[in-house]
Amino acid sequence: MSDLVSYELEDGIATLTLNNGKVNALSPTVFDALNDAFDRAEKDRAVIIITGQPGILSGGYDLKVMTSSPENAIALVTTGSTFTRRMLAHPFPIIVACPGHAIAKGAFLLLSADYRIGVEGPFNIGLNEVLIGMTMHHSGIEVARDRLTKPAFHRSVINGEIFNPQDARDAGFIDKIVQPEELMEVAKATAQQLKKINMTAHKNTKLKARKGLLETLDQAILLDQQHSVVS
Repeated sequence: MSDLVSYELEDGIATLTLNNGKVNALSPTVFDALNDAFDRAEKDRAVIIITGQPGILSGGYDLKVMTSSPENAIALVTTGSTFTRRMLAHPFPIIVACPGHAIAKGAFLLLSADYRIGVEGPFNIGLNEVLIGMTMHHSGIEVARDRLTKPAFHRSVINGEIFNPQDARDAGFIDKIVQPEELMEVAKATAQQLKKINMTAHKNTKLKARKGLLETLDQAILLDQQHSVVS
């Protein structure tokens, strides 16, 4: 499929593996590869598992792109937020199997999925935008507001607090924690369970349940296109 995002289809489950260097930086080309993989998975009518390399899901947006110019930063955030919206409205279930760290946009991949599995270990999960001098974009605020607990939303978005896996589960970033060696086995078992869902009912219920969020996200994406995300 791509050197940046591999695609493996087995028994109605499409496993998408991020592979873009040490921190799996999310660049425009990575999002192109992700969108291509989602197109293929939709044609295959597959449950999706998104994962990364041992110890890392993603460290977030490619900072070289984000700091190259305000225009490039806005364009990348728009691309990323549009992909978030696609995940939230995808007609088939999405699992994120997080093998370690998930920071910034990496954590937003968790917040955009239907089921999230993390692993035990000294890993960091959270939104560090304010820690690195970036004002949180409207789209990110709205997704975090919807998916995190209220106390964790303020601690995460406004304070930039980073969580260990157990606290990330309590905050709403992940649903389940397993041992690292169990991650993909549990993810695939979860996908097998989700395959039993009536997919028409799943799609229609997802769109009803997230109608308000999706409408708010559409407005937020437009707002973000008008403002720089770099403070």
